Amino acid sequence: MKKILLLIFSLLFYTGMAKAQEKIWKGIGVSHGNQVTLEAYLAEDNPEGRAVIICAGGSYFWLDQHYEGDSVAYWLQQNGISAFVLRYRTAGYVDFALHYRSLFRGNRHPDMITDAQRALQWVREHAEEYHVNPDKVGMIGFSAGGHLVVSAACYHDVDFLQRQGITTEVSLKPTFVAAIYPVVTMYEPYVHKRSRRGLMGRNRNFDEAVLDTLSLERHIPADCPPVFIANCVDDPVVDYHNSVLLDSALTVANINHRYLQFATGGHGFGTSERKGSKECHAWKQEFLKWLSEIDF
Repeated sequence: MKKILLLIFSLLFYTGMAKAQEKIWKGIGVSHGNQVTLEAYLAEDNPEGRAVIICAGGSYFWLDQHYEGDSVAYWLQQNGISAFVLRYRTAGYVDFALHYRSLFRGNRHPDMITDAQRALQWVREHAEEYHVNPDKVGMIGFSAGGHLVVSAACYHDVDFLQRQGITTEVSLKPTFVAAIYPVVTMYEPYVHKRSRRGLMGRNRNFDEAVLDTLSLERHIPADCPPVFIANCVDDPVVDYHNSVLLDSALTVANINHRYLQFATGGHGFGTSERKGSKECHAWKQEFLKWLSEIDF
């Protein structure tokens, strides 16, 4: 009987989470764009019109869509914030196993940031339809997704969409970004090598200019939007100094930001109450508090 009740609860839970999915490349005619989607979780009571685009992590090879994607959207939705889960292009499992991008281009930078900019454009252009304020559209990312959303903040004045023949009439600058246990640098000794490989390919002789460009601590613009950062010192995947570097760079640039460094919690906990630690779970309420306090 308990198993039946649990099954019914699970079905109701996920049914409640499900929303109509939008293919953000719809009608553009980009041959490799069909895999990119944006799924809306619209809050019923959202007087501020806030919206957050969510970018899960996965080393730029895959996406952890549960704890860092759909469950994040559901949590935001329940807290009166409309959320949009972006499934951006990644290198994929095949390349992770077979390294086929040594012969073929595959998915790599700047595909990912192009998808992030397209999502931001899409939400802002459809703001009235989604009942959100186009001036209050931010982004949140986890691990490699954290690198992606901070990239969107750092390079908001570079129109990657134009290269795909897409005309942009709205701002590509996120109103705010949140980076949870993010990848930040492409340089030793703190680089997360798998994310670097997923983003740039397998070539061991990485292009120095691209390495520099994608090391975000080196490229914080003077008009960077507010940034929220959270990570754990005991993170066994992405060295916690990535966030330290980002915090320092934002401080030097005098950018409005908040950095929460927890002693325990590890990596990949997202919005899970089972993964991580009781200490690091506090990031969620702290983020909501920060979001209510920042000046848009």
